Amino acid sequence: MIFQVYKPSFPLNGFIDNLVYFEGFTPAHSLDRFLPDGNTELIIDLTEIPQHIHDNYTLKVVQACSKAWVSGVRTRPITIPSGKDSRMLVVAFKKGCAAPFYPFPMIELTNSVVMADLVFGKSILDLREKLLFSKSTSEMFYLVELFLLGRAGDKLHESTTSNCIKYAISNIISKPTLSNFHNLSDQIAYSQKHFIELFKGQVGLSPKQYLKIMRFQKAIYEIETNRSIHWSGIAAESGFYDQAHFINDFKDFSGFTPNEYIKKKTGALNYVPVD
Repeated sequence: MIFQVYKPSFPLNGFIDNLVYFEGFTPAHSLDRFLPDGNTELIIDLTEIPQHIHDNYTLKVVQACSKAWVSGVRTRPITIPSGKDSRMLVVAFKKGCAAPFYPFPMIELTNSVVMADLVFGKSILDLREKLLFSKSTSEMFYLVELFLLGRAGDKLHESTTSNCIKYAISNIISKPTLSNFHNLSDQIAYSQKHFIELFKGQVGLSPKQYLKIMRFQKAIYEIETNRSIHWSGIAAESGFYDQAHFINDFKDFSGFTPNEYIKKKTGALNYVPVD
C-alpha cells in the first residue's frame, strides 16, 4: 500500500490541510459509513472504475461518481466504498477555508457530492490526465498545487470576512459549547444576521449547525481517547446540555446510538464499517 501526505506551501497552507495520495488499500470490508466532520474535499480518482454512494440503511446504490468529484460539508452520514483497490488523490481543505476555490457559495454544496467538472469545468479533467501520466507523487502534488493556485487567484489574500470566519471556526472547534458560542456572537463585528449569512456562504452551514457537528466530533474524539467510557462525562466534556441531547445528536449525525457505535467502530476516526 502507498499512502503519502503532502502539506502545501504558502499561501495554500492557509486553506488546505493536506494533499493525500493512496493506492493498494485492502480493507476486509467493502463499505464505510462516513460521519459528518465539518470538512470539504476534492477527490480525483485515478482509476476508470466508478465509485458509488449507497443508501445508509438499505445500502442500495444512489449515486455513481467517476474521475473527479467534490464533497461539501455534511449534516448527515454518507455510505461510501471503503477504498479497496482505489487509487486517489484527495484535497482536504481546512475547515471553512474551501470557498476561495469555488465559483459559488459553499452552501450550494451542503450535503452534496457533485462531479468536479460541473464545478471547475474541463480544467479538472485536464489535471486528472496530467496526474495519470505523472512520474512521481511529488509531481502530482506540484500539479495539484498549480491548479489550486490558478483557481483561487487573488481570493487567497486575507480579508476581514475570511479572518472573521476563521476566528469563529477556531473558537467553535476549541470549545464547542453554547456558552462559548453566545460569547462568540458578541465578539464578531457584524450583526448576527449578517454573520450567519457570511458563515453559510463560506462554510456551507449556519454557525449553530456547525457547532453541533463540532460537539459531535469532540464526542467521537473523547470516545477514541478514553479507555473507560462514561456517557454523562463525555456528554458534558463535549459541550452537550445533557445526556439526552448528546444521544439524540449522536444518532442524528451517525445513524447509531453511542453504544452501537462503540461495537462497530474501528480505529479509523469517522469511518464505520457497515458491509
